[in-house]
Amino acid sequence: MLRIKNSAVQKIIAQAERDYPYETCGLLLGKYEKDLRIVFGAYETPNANPDRKNDRYEIDPKDYLKAEKKAREFGLEIVGVYHSHPDHPDRPSQFDQERAFEGFSYIILSVSKGKVVSYKSWELVDGKFREEPIDIFG
Repeated sequence: MLRIKNSAVQKIIAQAERDYPYETCGLLLGKYEKDLRIVFGAYETPNANPDRKNDRYEIDPKDYLKAEKKAREFGLEIVGVYHSHPDHPDRPSQFDQERAFEGFSYIILSVSKGKVVSYKSWELVDGKFREEPIDIFG
């Protein structure tokens, strides 16, 4: 299950709408508590995909390391990833599944004509994505 601070959700939505028609991306900073991932902040990263920004995202390893450093400053860690699907549903693609790690939450936002219309969180379990509940707090 994913618990996420409302301000992080609003930041992610604003970023996805701003970056439309391209996929936006970033990392979720928080803590693990048993099977629960609690997100306190969203760390924006540029989409480093050189060729297909409209339907693929890539996070540069240097940006990942910067996010890890920022998380540690606050006693947090990276607990997930978020990205948008411009003019497509908020469910993982085969490409998303091939690049995912178990133990992370993956928020996917569906953006239609520049507005976020829905979002869901997913987790990889035994190599397959399953939707996980989202609890928004604060």
